[in-house]
Amino acid sequence: MKLINHFNTFMTDVVNLNATRVTQLEDSIEALKGVMRASDWTPKIKYFAPQGSWAHKTIIKPVENKAFDADLLVFVDPVDGWSAKVYLSTLRALFANHATYKDKVRRYSHCITIEYAGERRIDIAPCVVDRGGVTRFEVCNFNTDAFERSEPEKYTKWLVERNGWTGGNSLRKVTRLLKYLRDIKGTFSCPSVLLTTVLGERITWADSLNTIEFADLPTALQTIIGRLDDWLQDNPYVPTVTNPVLTSEVLSVLWDDARYTNFRDKIHTYRTWIDDAYAEPDRDESIGKWQRVFGEDFAKSAVVEKAARVSDEARALVESTALTPPGFVGDLVTLFTRFGRRALPANFDRLPHKQRPRWRSLPVPLFQVSVIATRHASRNGVWIDTPSSGAGPLPKRNWLRFMARTGMGTPISHDYEIHWRVTNTDQEAKRANALRGGFERSNDGSSRWERLEYRGVHTVEAFIVRKRDQMLVAQSAPFYVVIE
Repeated sequence: MKLINHFNTFMTDVVNLNATRVTQLEDSIEALKGVMRASDWTPKIKYFAPQGSWAHKTIIKPVENKAFDADLLVFVDPVDGWSAKVYLSTLRALFANHATYKDKVRRYSHCITIEYAGERRIDIAPCVVDRGGVTRFEVCNFNTDAFERSEPEKYTKWLVERNGWTGGNSLRKVTRLLKYLRDIKGTFSCPSVLLTTVLGERITWADSLNTIEFADLPTALQTIIGRLDDWLQDNPYVPTVTNPVLTSEVLSVLWDDARYTNFRDKIHTYRTWIDDAYAEPDRDESIGKWQRVFGEDFAKSAVVEKAARVSDEARALVESTALTPPGFVGDLVTLFTRFGRRALPANFDRLPHKQRPRWRSLPVPLFQVSVIATRHASRNGVWIDTPSSGAGPLPKRNWLRFMARTGMGTPISHDYEIHWRVTNTDQEAKRANALRGGFERSNDGSSRWERLEYRGVHTVEAFIVRKRDQMLVAQSAPFYVVIE
């Protein structure tokens, strides 16, 4: 399912750099330009231009507690007798001698950087125009003291053209989403210029004639990542990727074999998950599958409200089947205690805040697995009883120890990992911001201890993953935990 409104909200609230930061960035850059124009820096400044994600409009909100950065080019006339490193060292000295920036400036190989207390970083790179009477642009490499050809404005024009072919800024938006996956989820690494280039190369002029594959953001995402995955699968080894407007610049050197292989594998996985979420007809299940791609911040408000409404849905269900007497009042615990699993809404085991499995799975389970539990007064404390799934309601502040068993009743072999999905529901867990639903490892050998805290009907499931190939080989049915 497309869930276009949720995508739009996700982009606005989570992915895109917010308007306040954009304004701060623009104000800071204007101030830096003013300092350079008013200084006695020897090179004659011709003009300034944005570079990188700021110029391409693919900048995203940074990872929490980290700065976002933007690149500014300062185009200058050449200075006779100056080597490449002199442009950078003198530019650094300009800011190092300025009262406002003396503690903020750093020099790197191709730029000087102004750092604003962890909030933002602005890289300023000199670009020398027509050095030696030859028509060209060159940036400066301090480490090698060499001038390097560059075509930053042509590259931006190339990218803007391809974005236009997709309509609706689709290429820009999809690039931001891929950067989000890279930066926030951290499952792959790919420098921005390389990522932007391989995405842009998936777009052709023919796309401008029929933009149905870019009709909306989720459709554009499916289209572009599908094309990217097809290209990657056709290239098992690092392919040659050059700057499309400066073919002497080979961008693929930014990949080594290990990073490329990981990028190729992860994009293939994301392509599979995106296709699955896009095709899923059930809204709640689709939300859960999109969360497998982007994490719990996607459609977060809808997920929380859904988890908190299970009592209302259960009450409507039993009333519609004439199970309740007139005037019956109760929440999901009361209903479950009286009517058992018949009281659970149809989608209860597929609530969207349950993370979907991230592992590849066998077409048929390798063996059967179930969850059993023992109840204790405290963790590692006195055994009380062995409740079955759905027993109770159980008192708060007791502990349950969960164990996974094969269909033969034997423990799970050490050849496998046990991943537990613990999911809370209803109002108490919502108010405590404790709906959970993610995957957790055992916390006592191969077993999992959980404290009974929130009134509701909750679930615990075991997922068995083979260690040697990280393949999901078996999954238990939910074990229902009813807490009074």
